[in-house]
Amino acid sequence: MVRSLWTAATGMNGQQNNIDTISNNLSNVNTSGYKQQRAEFEDLIYQNVKLAGTPATEDTVTPVGVQMGSGVKLASTQRIFTQGNLQNTGVTTDLGIVGEGFFRVQQYDGSYAYTRDGSFKVDANGQLVTSNGLRVMPEIILPENYEIDTLNISNDGRVTVKVGGNDTPLEVGQMEIYRFGNPAGLEATGDNLFIQSNASGVAMAGRPGQDGWGTTRQKFLEMSNVSVVNEMVQMIVAQRAYEFNSKAIQTSDAMLQTATGLKR
Repeated sequence: MVRSLWTAATGMNGQQNNIDTISNNLSNVNTSGYKQQRAEFEDLIYQNVKLAGTPATEDTVTPVGVQMGSGVKLASTQRIFTQGNLQNTGVTTDLGIVGEGFFRVQQYDGSYAYTRDGSFKVDANGQLVTSNGLRVMPEIILPENYEIDTLNISNDGRVTVKVGGNDTPLEVGQMEIYRFGNPAGLEATGDNLFIQSNASGVAMAGRPGQDGWGTTRQKFLEMSNVSVVNEMVQMIVAQRAYEFNSKAIQTSDAMLQTATGLKR
């Protein structure tokens, strides 16, 4: 009975982690480029009371053993990189990705980070940056006297703009997007950013629309891929599982109380 108390406690802790993950998904339902997380669990170590195959007689062995489980633990929080819906914003510098890939930005310490959030801005130097001022890489620098309304980013990432009333667009840069062998292995750092890890593999650069890379869509933003309905259902399941484990603790406690009350 004491084992059941601790086993059920691991179940309650596991479902608390599940609710924490679901809550994070729901809180980011309107976050551009956010990718849903899923809590995954695995069972804990088993105590072998009797091993399967133990001799029962001279000619027979026990077909099954006796194993007592220790509960559950959180194994991972899987990041699910399915495509989010594209929302038309009408903003010239907004950019969405259709398909695989990430935008690359340079962080303040010079290292690179990757994002699906294409809500870019133009800073005082005419450079394309994120909402936090991180520079988009490769650098896209607009010339002086450019007309922001004429800024055009094609589906293959070519950036053109008209300058000083000239009717001929000037090509000022080429957007690149980056893929990973295992995008689920990227490390999320907040601010809609991911960084490369040993699990994700090395970033592979490519032009949008070529060799399996996604394409870019100007004046669109990729929204979160979180399904509110699915998350609510998962929340109900997690809540009930939490209650079941708490009932197991209460039942074990009642049985212990009965045992201690035998002698009076």
